[in-house]
Amino acid sequence: MEVMVILVPLALGLGLVGLLGFLWSLKSGQYDDLEGAAWRAIADDEPAPNPPPD
Repeated sequence: MEVMVILVPLALGLGLVGLLGFLWSLKSGQYDDLEGAAWRAIADDEPAPNPPPD
């Protein structure tokens, strides 16, 4: 049971760090454009190479 004295504050501290990280990511705009990254991943940015002349 002595280990609970260490584990409970450690779990609460890690939960608080995770919550603060999530709130920071909301404030910095990480979730503003959810669809843009998906479309950029499949967009064809480079033009097709020209076929060699015959």
